[in-house]
Amino acid sequence: MMTGYLLTAGGERLELPPFTGWTLTRTGTVPCDSFVGTCLWGEGMEPRLEECCRLIVEEKGERRFTGVLDECGLRWDEKGSGLTVSGRGLAALLLDNESTAMDYQAATLADILREHVTPYGIQVAGEGELPTVPNFSTATGWSQWQVLYSFAKYHGGVAPWFDVYGALWVERGRKERRLTLTDNRRPLALTWRDKRYGVYSEVLVQDRGSMKSQQVLNEKFRSQGGACRRVVTLPGKSAHEAMRYSGEYQLKESWAGRFRLEVTLPGSYFCEPGDRVEIRWKRPRLEGTWRVLETESVLDARGQRVTLTLGEG
Repeated sequence: MMTGYLLTAGGERLELPPFTGWTLTRTGTVPCDSFVGTCLWGEGMEPRLEECCRLIVEEKGERRFTGVLDECGLRWDEKGSGLTVSGRGLAALLLDNESTAMDYQAATLADILREHVTPYGIQVAGEGELPTVPNFSTATGWSQWQVLYSFAKYHGGVAPWFDVYGALWVERGRKERRLTLTDNRRPLALTWRDKRYGVYSEVLVQDRGSMKSQQVLNEKFRSQGGACRRVVTLPGKSAHEAMRYSGEYQLKESWAGRFRLEVTLPGSYFCEPGDRVEIRWKRPRLEGTWRVLETESVLDARGQRVTLTLGEG
């Protein structure tokens, strides 16, 4: 059973009745984690809701979600009164706030966290050793998340993520669990997708400084009839940033999103984005190890279930 708490801006905790229905989505990154839950609600507590800004969700005493409270909705009908709350993970704080244009002669991870992350009350749980980036710049209108992701992923090869406590991790070597699904735990539904849209067959990389260009081909996709070219212009700022725009990187990123497997299981089956799931069901194209991209736990009139969105690798 899921239970929740609302926190006021002053840090006071308001305990909610157990949720009678919910949808909890975990991605660990962008798009944000999210939660929507309904519960019974007594009269006279409405003024307290206006003071609340954070939402915490637990299941059997274990934290499952920490985020921004986006909306509260009260309902009255012949069955009584009820409350619906919804929120997004704390990554929303970085997505909702924009950066000004800034130029760093030599940017470090500490610089990025100090200027673009910690001012919004986000705790940093893991801070790895990322390289210093010379001539790093941000543009007006970039979200604070875009600044962080650009620095960490494109220059340091590390994808930032948030845990269930709303803490930020920016380091290599993320711990992952390995889970196994066998015939003893049969799924309610399976969906395998071959998502060709967005997969590049060719990337043409142009160097603005030297006026040279390089063609990089995805021969496998081309042999399957794929035809999707992208033209990328190098900004000429640094060798690190050039890696972001390289053809090989673009092809790899587009291919990584091609195959997806959605597995719906009965009951509660909590796992984290980034975990690995070994599938031993004897079905074509399903057996092997998949990576958890997203989890969605639901309780409604049909009962409790969880859907895992899996990617190759």
